Amino acid sequence: MVDVLIGLQWGDEGKGKIVDFLAANYDIIARFQGGPNAGHTLYVKGEKVVLHTIPSGVFHPHCLNLIGNGVVIDPVILQKEIAKVSALQPDMLSRLFVSHRAHLILPTHRALDAASEAAKGKAKIGSTLKGIGPAYMDKTGRNGLRVGDVLRPDFTQRYASIKGKHVQMLQQYDEVPDWEAWEHEFMQSLTALKSLNIVNAEYWLDRALSEGKQILAEGAQGSMLDIDFGTYPFVTSSNTITAGVCAGLGIAPSRIGEVFGITKAYCTRVGGGPFPTELEDETGEALRQAGGEFGATTGRPRRCGWMDLVALRYAVMLSGVTKLIMTKTDVLDSFSPLKVAVAYERQGQQSREMPYELNDAELAPVYHEFRGWTETPVSKCQDATQLPKGFIEFARYIEQYLGAEIAYVSNGTAREQLLGLKKPEI
Repeated sequence: MVDVLIGLQWGDEGKGKIVDFLAANYDIIARFQGGPNAGHTLYVKGEKVVLHTIPSGVFHPHCLNLIGNGVVIDPVILQKEIAKVSALQPDMLSRLFVSHRAHLILPTHRALDAASEAAKGKAKIGSTLKGIGPAYMDKTGRNGLRVGDVLRPDFTQRYASIKGKHVQMLQQYDEVPDWEAWEHEFMQSLTALKSLNIVNAEYWLDRALSEGKQILAEGAQGSMLDIDFGTYPFVTSSNTITAGVCAGLGIAPSRIGEVFGITKAYCTRVGGGPFPTELEDETGEALRQAGGEFGATTGRPRRCGWMDLVALRYAVMLSGVTKLIMTKTDVLDSFSPLKVAVAYERQGQQSREMPYELNDAELAPVYHEFRGWTETPVSKCQDATQLPKGFIEFARYIEQYLGAEIAYVSNGTAREQLLGLKKPEI
């Protein structure tokens, strides 16, 4: 079976650490969507490492790591990432595999991304300007270049053709970056790309499953950024929910097993778009500072607010989450009271369903309040039996609302700061 790990909010839920922890139980970690707009943060030998394209199981010597067909790859970023990871894990290249069918991000994709975002003015969607959206547009428009194309004798002609189309498109914009300055480095990075283990990933995975291998599909971004079910148009360009695994890896739905859903104990969002529980006050700033809420990829300060159970329940439903993992619980150690949104109110009517158009100024969150657990910090707990009563009440309420069990609680950045919860403690 293929187990799945996804984020349930707007990204930045702490997926990297959790995959790194779970990887001990798996033979293969496979990324199934997204691109270098992802930023999965790990702490290895005391050093902070941010993975953008490489799967988060790379620091486990027994794990094979696959970049699936649903991922879009910037070979320049991948080459730099490989160099950094190899310094810490010298054998990583022998365990890294790339799907033939994964699409490439070109210099002109990055230029189109930047030019388009600049032209939007106040309507910016908060793109990371990595070229993700334009690359996916070429994929669905049947114009894209794939990893397998770099091995073809006519790659230069194919590249020139798509570049020509992009140059014509760029002429409509007033602000266009100097993408030609990026082209030499891009071409050099293709040599490194061609040296990787490039495979027919769907067959590669099928053989692994036939041999009884344990596989974990690693998602990027978050469920509320899903292209179909997220807060459109303030979304990413791929399917971030469990359904994306099948298309992003070539896995049949019948082979999906456990679905791990990760949520912070509060909420964050980067860039534009609706955020019903956002706190634009001292409490929001305190959450940002206590949680170190600055983007792993962009460095931008994240918008912060209370946990939104309406959105979380929606995400759990869409992906069939079987096990919840709550991260950054330690950040709330100094906050009391705490709140979670349990409904949305509009024109005097309350609803627990996600509306078609969330970006509605008349919509307000309805909160349930908790007293907090400031007397006993979660960060000091070594196992679940030490968790304070206030936290247990908080977690039990969330489980009941969502109809899903909390399997683990992360109470710090270190690998070992992950508590396995068992009934009846929670």
